[in-house]
Amino acid sequence: MEPKPKDESQPSDQWPHKAWSLLSAVRRHSPLIQCITNFVSMDLMANTLLSAGASPAMLHTLEEIPDFTPQVHALCLNVGTLSADWLPAMKAAAEFASKSGKPWVLDPVAAGASVFRLRACLELVQLKPTVIRGNGSEIMALSKASVGPTKGVDSSHESTDAMEAAKALAQASGAIVAVSGAIDVVTDGKRVVGAHNGVAMLQKITATGCSVTALIAAFVAVDQSNALEATALALSIFGVAGELGMSLARGPASLRMHLIDSLYGLDEATLISRVKITSFGD
Repeated sequence: MEPKPKDESQPSDQWPHKAWSLLSAVRRHSPLIQCITNFVSMDLMANTLLSAGASPAMLHTLEEIPDFTPQVHALCLNVGTLSADWLPAMKAAAEFASKSGKPWVLDPVAAGASVFRLRACLELVQLKPTVIRGNGSEIMALSKASVGPTKGVDSSHESTDAMEAAKALAQASGAIVAVSGAIDVVTDGKRVVGAHNGVAMLQKITATGCSVTALIAAFVAVDQSNALEATALALSIFGVAGELGMSLARGPASLRMHLIDSLYGLDEATLISRVKITSFGD
């Protein structure tokens, strides 16, 4: 008798074990992650990376990039407080990372808010990021290459609304595309998985989206050959830390503190019992 095909619509019992394995690898190897990011997010991004076991470097000077970027394990680019002065450094860092065979992750913050911002994001996409992580509105703007009404850095669309746009962007760019939302959607253009962990109050803390992008960079750094899985697992693990933090928090400020503590203290039993990733199928 031929074996029955695996039902991809059901949660895989392998995801939680993969989550612990990958988090352990990050803690063991402490990958160096260069972040060229916005002024608002630097603190939380750096502390998220440190609490997960990675090593952050907030280095964005163009003159230092030829010496420094080839030495990192992954690069994270975030356009939140984009300026004309920083864009050349972002492009140079992406080029050096690619030439060095290092993965890099793009966070196209408010991509559709202005022509300048959209053009900059599209130019960065042309430099072949390993992963693109944004909210539904950002991914739809990139996929359509169009400026439209926005709520600043907040999304006007659910992640599942942007699923087809994400698949199209992944196919066009060659990147893994992740869409943050109530369910975090991750696709390579064909396969689509959803990470179901997290709490709504994370949206009330600035830079949590930026921080999970940095965490994705750390996870991809230790498992570059499985970038889709590494991306989904980073999103799920960050969500689990948010759930644990929420159980101790009284509001956004205390959740921020407990989020970092919870990410630092994650253990195998907790991840195996809480990580939830499922497949949407082809």
